[in-house]
Amino acid sequence: MNLKPRRHEEPEINMVSLIDVVLMMVIFFMLTANFSGEGRLRIHLPQASQAAQPPKPAALVVTVTAGGSYLVNNRELVNAGPDTLRAAIEQVAPAVRDQPVSLRADGRATHQSVVTAMDVLAQLGFAQLNFVTTRETGADSP
Repeated sequence: MNLKPRRHEEPEINMVSLIDVVLMMVIFFMLTANFSGEGRLRIHLPQASQAAQPPKPAALVVTVTAGGSYLVNNRELVNAGPDTLRAAIEQVAPAVRDQPVSLRADGRATHQSVVTAMDVLAQLGFAQLNFVTTRETGADSP
């Protein structure tokens, strides 16, 4: 008969291997994450405080008025719906999608109407978008 008290060992979790696994998961997710959200449109914003060269005439100009209606190459559309805007753009530029598009938006236009125009242009495949601005009054010319 064995009357010696048995040594009771506490179970132990090896934390070093757990930390290694978590570190590898963090590195994996950092490398595979897509940090560039909404990168479909390349937008070239002109600087309004400096004198700029006159822009080359673009083949496609989309204008957003203060009331939220749209004009395509200075032709007013029947309504302000995105489907009407899409049809008008497809009529003016049916095949050429690599040319830059000039977006003229009134300063009082709603943000949603400008984003709708950008979304329609992106869905049609236009990747170069130029925002048209005017020179600041009273700005020093270089």
